[in-house]
Amino acid sequence: MNLGWRRRHFIAAALAGGYGGLAAAAGPAAAPLVLVVGDSLSAEYGLKRGTGWVALLERRLQSRPGGARVVNASISGDTTSGGRSRLGALLAQHRPSVVVIELGGNDALRGLPLKMTEDNLTQMTLAAQKAGAKVLLVGMQVPPNYGTDYAHRFMALFGKVAQATHAAVVPFLLKGIADDADPTRLFQADRIHPREEAHPRMLDNVWPELKKLL
Repeated sequence: MNLGWRRRHFIAAALAGGYGGLAAAAGPAAAPLVLVVGDSLSAEYGLKRGTGWVALLERRLQSRPGGARVVNASISGDTTSGGRSRLGALLAQHRPSVVVIELGGNDALRGLPLKMTEDNLTQMTLAAQKAGAKVLLVGMQVPPNYGTDYAHRFMALFGKVAQATHAAVVPFLLKGIADDADPTRLFQADRIHPREEAHPRMLDNVWPELKKLL
């Protein structure tokens, strides 16, 4: 049989399947993936598994048309330096559509330089954007006993990074919780980590900005 005829016959047979054949081979488009890189506030510290705001987010997304997957890569005690050091591998492994960065609180608790925190958040945001993901920065605040100037500059750095990198930002993850009339009511005994009943509010704080990115 003529080799040229066989080649033309093969191409014609492939085209006869139309683009549907190609789509079937490629499979359906994967649902968007949200990667959360955070600390104990996102890692369900002191909570039953599945009750933290990230787990609640996953259930909310799964109930929506098209759904979305969530990977929670949060580690209790993590700092922005820790998050920055492991972000590259997470981006390569999961190829997220959206990266939520909830880090910085432990930097402040350890008294780390604000410039370092700002630089780490900036570099994490740029790395995620370079990998094709949209970024949501989740802001935190520290108690006034750290000094008014430090507290104000720490609070402002999340918006500053977001503006410089054109990322989305949630000003304060614990809004309505840490500033409750009784600031201990919604916290565990350590007065640092929110109780289970506070996590739906934490999700509600994140959701308006996250929804825009999906």
